[in-house]
Amino acid sequence: MTGPLPNALGLYVSIPFCRSKCTYCNFASGVYPAASHEPYMERVIADLRGARSWAEGMGVELPRAVDSIYLGGGTPSLLEAELIDRLFAAMRAEFEVDAEAEITIECAPAQLAEEALQAFLRAGVNRVSLGVQSFIDGELRVSGRLHTRATAVETIARLRAAGITNLNVDLIAGLAGQTESSWEESLTALAELDLPHASVYMLEVDEDSRLGRELLEGGARYHAAAVPNDEVIANLYTRALEQLAAAGLLQYEISNLSRAGFASRHNLRYWQRRPYLGLGLDASSMLKDAGGDAAEASKAAGKRAQQSASGAKARRDAAPVACGQNYGSPHQEPNHMLRTTTTTDLTAYLAGSEPAETAWLSPDRQHEEAWFLGLRMNAGVEIAAVEREFGPQRVQRARAALERLAGSGWIDFDGCTARLTSQGRLFSNEVFQEFLGAGEE
Repeated sequence: MTGPLPNALGLYVSIPFCRSKCTYCNFASGVYPAASHEPYMERVIADLRGARSWAEGMGVELPRAVDSIYLGGGTPSLLEAELIDRLFAAMRAEFEVDAEAEITIECAPAQLAEEALQAFLRAGVNRVSLGVQSFIDGELRVSGRLHTRATAVETIARLRAAGITNLNVDLIAGLAGQTESSWEESLTALAELDLPHASVYMLEVDEDSRLGRELLEGGARYHAAAVPNDEVIANLYTRALEQLAAAGLLQYEISNLSRAGFASRHNLRYWQRRPYLGLGLDASSMLKDAGGDAAEASKAAGKRAQQSASGAKARRDAAPVACGQNYGSPHQEPNHMLRTTTTTDLTAYLAGSEPAETAWLSPDRQHEEAWFLGLRMNAGVEIAAVEREFGPQRVQRARAALERLAGSGWIDFDGCTARLTSQGRLFSNEVFQEFLGAGEE
């Protein structure tokens, strides 16, 4: 595949349907009746068809070219073939999907009917991300997963036989009952599959998940007492990076590893702050201010909305420059960026609710995100590029944070580039907090 297209868009579609709810999950997904699939997809398709009119009304740019599509959830592989055909027909009717676009679906092992697989192949899907989480059957069972190690391996073989070889497997460090020995077994099983990509997440127990509530309130139904402590989870994560690197999967982002040329192009757009449109339940969009009266009116309305504190992504217009290189043209303030997030309530979404959150990101807020999104990547943040986008004055105030973090051993900083150290990746949330307000007067 080629690299990202200039001024191209990414499309994300949330498919919130699951056959079971994992104990640790706090996503806007659930076990909904199959009868809800069609009305849900009709609403998503209606949003697709109305996206350009909505963008004009909000005063934001909506590129027509698309170079990445991602269906997440939930379990998109549960969709009926006819709904898959309709969704992709609608996307191609409204946007110009590049012939070399990366098109990813998330899939639960053993939950991909042959008719759905054929529909995804017709649609041009060329990448699949599998929520395996563990290759230990006991860990899967207590976490609410429905597959086994054998069915995960079978699903991978089936996808390869169908011609989809760009595959990712998710693993979670910290599942209930997980030990160093069982984790080693999962890592060995993953390495033996010889995949081009893997994602390794440290378990974060949210109080809104069933596992989180049990940790807070007590009980044994979801095996909360068997969740490893934070130190053990950190050691499991570190061991995964070492063992998978030896197998040829190199870390390029805090939770993601790949062989050369197989980094997730869609996910990179989030960390590189490039535009994307999210459709469906609890889906976010990030789009650039197009300028003009409509944008000013929308911006005024957006500023009255609650500002979200969650990380988000916006497009970087300028390519990175070498340390010390001249800026060329004088710095100009970047445009505001629009972030929207849809509701997490399925009934409200089907009823046609407006976005649950709408916020215009100021240049100061974008500057913060340039740091804590850029630092997620092993390549780090090039100081000259941030200065060119946001001006030397803002970056000068961020340098104090870099110096403090370098002194703590959490950041490697040579004056040109800042990167998280291996220790810094374990404390990334604390690192990112240092850049909140770094660009403000």
